[in-house]
Amino acid sequence: MRTVALVWLAASLSAGPAQAQSRGAAASGQPAIVTIGEAVVRRQPDVAYLTLQIESRAKSSRDAQRQNADTAAAVQKQLAAAGVSRDAQRTLGLQLDQEYDVISGRRVARDFVARNTLEIRIDDVGRAGEIVDSAVQGGATSLQGVRFDLKDRSAAEREALRAAVTDARARAEAAAAGAGVSVQRILRIEDSRTEVVRPQPMVMRAEAAASTPVEPGLVEIRARVELTAAID
Repeated sequence: MRTVALVWLAASLSAGPAQAQSRGAAASGQPAIVTIGEAVVRRQPDVAYLTLQIESRAKSSRDAQRQNADTAAAVQKQLAAAGVSRDAQRTLGLQLDQEYDVISGRRVARDFVARNTLEIRIDDVGRAGEIVDSAVQGGATSLQGVRFDLKDRSAAEREALRAAVTDARARAEAAAAGAGVSVQRILRIEDSRTEVVRPQPMVMRAEAAASTPVEPGLVEIRARVELTAAID
């Protein structure tokens, strides 16, 4: 909800730091307008992060871990052949567990399970589907997700913030004009929220497709500010 408020700023000895900028106006009982500005900046993502898992099972913990290490090496070799450098690969977690069944109230040991979770950075988002296929061909057993982002997200955040301030200033001027007054100066701007909304990609496997289709969508940067302006 967008809000425009017309308020009278009164002087107060207990005014906190947030009110320091408005004391000059408050001392003379000068009225002010408070508005909310919002903006959304949409950008094509230029980097993707693929999270995949390699799972191996064996009767002994040593065999499960060895098989998992061998498969992980095969996945990394396949990724290297696809042009993914080692610095674009990151281990997120290693896990070794033993599975059990409960039979007649007793716990019966089963296989050992070793898991290796990897994150792959893809600098060319158009190749995301191809990289997914390479990882699976190398031996990855599950795909846990593809996340799209911006390499320079801070630039988009600043652009959204500027647009939100412009929106708030325009609303203040419109409200002042409607009241027959004008904006004199800006007393305070509070950046109340910057939110990144990443697309939820569609990942599908089709037998006839050359590679797994992945649609990146758009990354949204949302900004919201509260602006206080003195009027006369």
